[in-house]
Amino acid sequence: MAEPPTLADYLKSCRTRLDPRALGYAQERRRTPGLRREEVAQRAHISATWYTWLEQGRGGPPSAEVLERIAQALLLTEVEREHLFLLGLGRPPEVRPRPQSGITPRLQRVLDAMATSPAIVRTVTWDVVAWNAAAAAVLTDYGALAPHERNVLRMMFLNPHTRAAQFDWHSVAHFLVAVFRADVARAGAAAAVQPFVDELGAASPEFAALWRGSDVREFGEGLKRLRHRQLGEIELEYSAFSVDGRPDLSMVVYNPSSAADADRIGALIAAGARG
Repeated sequence: MAEPPTLADYLKSCRTRLDPRALGYAQERRRTPGLRREEVAQRAHISATWYTWLEQGRGGPPSAEVLERIAQALLLTEVEREHLFLLGLGRPPEVRPRPQSGITPRLQRVLDAMATSPAIVRTVTWDVVAWNAAAAAVLTDYGALAPHERNVLRMMFLNPHTRAAQFDWHSVAHFLVAVFRADVARAGAAAAVQPFVDELGAASPEFAALWRGSDVREFGEGLKRLRHRQLGEIELEYSAFSVDGRPDLSMVVYNPSSAADADRIGALIAAGARG
């Protein structure tokens, strides 16, 4: 039975597939394909001896910082970077926040296929980057907002309509900030989100007070009740899913808790109404 690949095997495989000429290195007098070990070490800003030991399975486990440098030096994709960390440390890397961007057309079609279930795709900082017609009708008409306003925290604390739609705003707000705190810490994004935190804290003393706390929560799944302007009271079961290949994104789906509520949402969409 073949042995499973090791960190040493994976590093060598990734190194030998790189094109030296594309990275500015001379091609002549190379006995093996790819970069030399010392060239990878130079690109990763680590010692050639340490990198050689890693390829030889010596020297103990590397730090997350060293693996991050090696991932960049080897031009690894997100999934390759995750595999590197799993081999080297037995765990995935921290999620790296990306600049706000949209989603693939295929994922948008997944959202659109859920005709009466509001669904959104959000970043780790709770910016909504995609949604379906049901979400626009029941939750918020995100398309009517400027991109920087499509943030769940901003709407929860600064939008009177969003606030009034909650059955227990204080509990919902506390929960949301606790989830946001955990997401930011997991992503290592504290510095990146600080300007947003400062801005929201200045505009909302309630957010500032909650942010000074230490509670953390997992979003996961649960029940959400809303007061909708057209539908009245509505109950939704929500579940969150990670987006494969995009660890910075999550899809949140809100399923109507009854067939009657699903019919009401369908009628609302057909009438062209918006949340």
